[in-house]
Amino acid sequence: MASHRRPKPPTPRYAGVVTATAAAAVALSTQSASADPLPDPAKKGVQAQVDRLYEQATQATEKYNGAKEKADGLRAEVAALQDAAARKQGELNALRERIGTVAAGQYRSGGLDPSLQLFLSGDPDSYLERASALDRVGDRQTAVLQQFLGRQRALQQQRRLAADKLADLGSTQKELGSRKNEIQGKLREARRLLDTLSAKERERIAADEDRANRASTRVSLGNEASASQRAAAAFAAAQSRVGMPYVWAASGPNSFDCSGLTSWAFRQANVSLPRTSQAQANVGTRVNSLSDLRPGDLIIMRTDLSHVGFYAGNGQILHAPKPGAQVRYESIARSGMPFMWGVRIG
Repeated sequence: MASHRRPKPPTPRYAGVVTATAAAAVALSTQSASADPLPDPAKKGVQAQVDRLYEQATQATEKYNGAKEKADGLRAEVAALQDAAARKQGELNALRERIGTVAAGQYRSGGLDPSLQLFLSGDPDSYLERASALDRVGDRQTAVLQQFLGRQRALQQQRRLAADKLADLGSTQKELGSRKNEIQGKLREARRLLDTLSAKERERIAADEDRANRASTRVSLGNEASASQRAAAAFAAAQSRVGMPYVWAASGPNSFDCSGLTSWAFRQANVSLPRTSQAQANVGTRVNSLSDLRPGDLIIMRTDLSHVGFYAGNGQILHAPKPGAQVRYESIARSGMPFMWGVRIG
């Protein structure tokens, strides 16, 4: 027969442990005022800190991806500007040679035209203003010299633009180095914390992660229609990557971070997306309600828009979630990241 006696109230010693544990959980949850809350408030201690470090590493990864995308664009611009400058320098050299040939001919015939003397004096920019006073320069010669001066100015402008882009590239490369150090520092700290756990605790965490990865292959996706033909093709490409590892700054085909997976998948559907989750959040058509999402829509997560995946149907997200995980399906409600909005690529 079941007992109906009231349970004994906790002893002061037990109550103190409960209070201390609650205080520790509160302290962990308020470590960063600007960040989202911990995925699961019930998690405590090392596990919660590791989860937080992984989240911060993924946020820093998206900033790294943005800086790398900018650096790649700047390198292309610098190369194009330098090529253009080289062509303009070649054109300028050809004109200089042409003018030099005329000057040499005049010199052999008994004297150098004062207009050419003035031009070749080292201050060609002031030539046209002063040449009219000589009243000895022909229209054809003036046109050649004007062409020379125009190309010289264009070359100088091209070189200034290239120098500005190179300076911008230098500062962007510094940012890349800073973001890389930040990411690697977060991951090192996470590994250090994991190493403080017992072997049994580490095995339990690894088993939990393994279960989450294996459960991904048994998820029920429902029968919802895809958002569009291109979204369906991109989603199918992403589905083919289930089981591939999360690696920061990776964009396929055998490892991914979150925006690396979505941008790679849409490339397979001949659609070019920006590299970062923040930029992907602002393409296509916004879908504000979870209930209006269709398979193949992008899902933007976290208040800083630092995570993105595919809506997979039946309340599931297909994504590359974090370091140590694989590309997998997961319940949106249980992902621990707040949903911001969806993006439909037509």
